[in-house]
Amino acid sequence: MAKAVAGRANNFGTLRLLFAALVILAHAPELVDSDRSRELLTRVFGTLSFGEVAVDGFFLVSGYLITASYRAKRSFADYVMRRVRRIYPGFVVASLLCIAVVAPLAGGDLAALSPPETLARLALLLMPVVPGAFADLPYPMLDGSMWTIPCEFGCYLLLGLVGTARALRRRGRYLAMLAGLSILLVLRWLFLPIGHPGDGQGSLSEMIRLSFVFACGGAFQLFADRIAYTGRGAALAAGLLLPLLFSPPLAEPAFALLGGYLIFWFAFAVRPLALSRATAQVDPSYGLYLYAWPIQNLLIAWVPGLAPWTGAALTLAAALPLGILSWFLVERPMLRPRPGAAGLAPGEALPAKAVVTP
Repeated sequence: MAKAVAGRANNFGTLRLLFAALVILAHAPELVDSDRSRELLTRVFGTLSFGEVAVDGFFLVSGYLITASYRAKRSFADYVMRRVRRIYPGFVVASLLCIAVVAPLAGGDLAALSPPETLARLALLLMPVVPGAFADLPYPMLDGSMWTIPCEFGCYLLLGLVGTARALRRRGRYLAMLAGLSILLVLRWLFLPIGHPGDGQGSLSEMIRLSFVFACGGAFQLFADRIAYTGRGAALAAGLLLPLLFSPPLAEPAFALLGGYLIFWFAFAVRPLALSRATAQVDPSYGLYLYAWPIQNLLIAWVPGLAPWTGAALTLAAALPLGILSWFLVERPMLRPRPGAAGLAPGEALPAKAVVTP
């Protein structure tokens, strides 16, 4: 029986790259004509797409790792600064590149750009906006994938509040908080728009969903001493999950719990893959996630009639090197311990994200 052991070899690196690639795959047909029904997983179950599975996977892993990070913190300020150093540099650089490079190529009008609004959006982790960029495409956004980033940072702050209330030391309190989020998830399904993060109600809806998923990841961390990851357990989880994925109201919580077990079983119980070993100290997944959307939209704008799956393959081939460069030139330098500061907890240098990144 395998248990989650801090610092041991695992498959988180493979999972993060897989999730980032699934986001690209899910976007491939929809970015062309906004028709989500052609998305592969949606065709099968009619509920979750590969993109939603990937984002939920990022948040589950993030919840697990960031909960461990919070418990190892020196202080609340130390915890927040670690999170700022992990999220902001890659986001800010990707946003500026979208404005300076992608927007002109996509028909954006830089002269109409508002510097105060741009600075405010950078500070609030909101996707960059340049008037006219991708105006003729179904999704005229410079980097639509960035909508998850403020949700991620919001989950970090929520975890800080939970930790301040000592709910991470008393598991009963944490379960009570998770039950409260479950009630909000039900109310979300009844009263809020599902899958529309672009407006106020849609953003609230997605924040509730992702907070629940993140908290489930934290629960796997807090109860790690009680959870055994076995092949039999994984088979049972998969067998229970598959029929529940056909149910619109149950697919999301079922994936958070049963899919979460499968994710952490693969992370801890399966022998680390070569890709996981290669990404133990080099993690391009955050950059891959950030740069895939603008590349994918540029390909659609420049190459009319490009097959969605060809576009997805070209996007992955172009965005992965940018993710590697982002890791070495932007992210890793900011993660090096400062003089007198505590080092990063195991796994902290590896983004979840995503999406979405611890």
